[in-house]
Amino acid sequence: MKTEINTNTRRDFIKKAGLGAASLTLGGLGFSRSSYARIMGANDRMNIAMIGCYRRFDALMESLPGLREHLNIGYVCDVDQTRLANAQAKVNERMGALPVKEEDLRKILEDKSVDAIINATPDHWHAPATFMALQAGKHVYLEKPCCHNPREGELLVDFQQKYNRVVQMGTQQRSAPESREIIGEIHQGLIGETYLGVAFYSNNRGRVPNPQQVAPPSTLNWELFQGPAPRAPYMDIYFDYNWHWFWQYGTAETGNNAVHELDVCRWALMLNYPKRVVTNAAKEHFRDDGWQMYDTMDASFIFDNSKTIKWDGKSRTNYQTYGSDRGSIIYGTLGTVFITRNGYRVYDRDGKLTRERKADETSETTQTGGAGTTDSLHIMNFIDTIRGKAALQHQPITEGAKSTLLGHLANISSRVNAPLETDPANGRIVNDKKAMQLWGREYEKGWEPTL
Repeated sequence: MKTEINTNTRRDFIKKAGLGAASLTLGGLGFSRSSYARIMGANDRMNIAMIGCYRRFDALMESLPGLREHLNIGYVCDVDQTRLANAQAKVNERMGALPVKEEDLRKILEDKSVDAIINATPDHWHAPATFMALQAGKHVYLEKPCCHNPREGELLVDFQQKYNRVVQMGTQQRSAPESREIIGEIHQGLIGETYLGVAFYSNNRGRVPNPQQVAPPSTLNWELFQGPAPRAPYMDIYFDYNWHWFWQYGTAETGNNAVHELDVCRWALMLNYPKRVVTNAAKEHFRDDGWQMYDTMDASFIFDNSKTIKWDGKSRTNYQTYGSDRGSIIYGTLGTVFITRNGYRVYDRDGKLTRERKADETSETTQTGGAGTTDSLHIMNFIDTIRGKAALQHQPITEGAKSTLLGHLANISSRVNAPLETDPANGRIVNDKKAMQLWGREYEKGWEPTL
């Protein structure tokens, strides 16, 4: 899908005014030639606000300095003052410009000079923050999962279409040259007709403390952290990575890491919505600890044309069933392709390796934050799409929402402990009213999305 936005860059304005860099004198300005070139380059760099300044922010800061000529980080935003100060210092050090600190996203959205936001907040904030940004006329780079529940995924598509801004979901493997190459070949018949994709993930996540109600840290704005979620007491393990394992704020491993691999499988098999979802999920490790959800899941998504995607998720045992900690295996009538973030391997029908390509630079796989070189490629595609320069947007929200929905359907099936029959036209559940009650969520009064 190609998304085109008509924009006039600040550089266009300067050219029309006859103020090109060559017509100005450097000597009297007190700047070196390289510094001056960067100042002039600011005229067509996008002004970005970074929303959420912890693990994913740190990962992005490994790659964003390489995009200095294309973007300027004007704001950093976080609900914790310590993280906010650290983020400001990191941006200043690595990007060469001091961003403004702000804990409330809504104040940033009032600034008309902000072109786009990078939304790296906790899951329960992903869609609501994007809704507000689109209403304010901003483009959005949105980390996965794009939403906390299926209804928000539907709304994201509606909001994007209404406000005609670019929304790119951060499944960065869509921009990996190796993945794009091999999936293009799969589509051209490299392994015959595809029929099965196996998405997998193994990690050795440890025991989570049992949550205790305590006063929020003095640096944390707990009210803003909750945002659209119904108000609840603060628990001592929420404020870090462990919010992932509580339904109030997180979406479990299937919303966390499965979305990446399920997206690769759906992309390779050219599938949209399933007609049936069957899961077997349980909390198999540290059963007495504070982790609220399952930690192990086997899920099958059955599509029309006898095609299936399977998810094998093992969060707390690091046995690498497929010889790798994560990836996707695509089966076809003539062979098999094994795809990871760091390359691919092609096998014939006899299981013989026929070709292999490794990524020039490796990306992290199970480390929290997931830094890698594909981040800069994916964000550059986002920027080029906004500028109208991209031949193709690699992960528009129309596609991102479909992959995220698979994770949500698996979660819902596990929570009601029953298979789901779904409409292959839109993925909606058709056989279980109890399951459909989990299609959306309750919002704190005043935070309900309004299109």
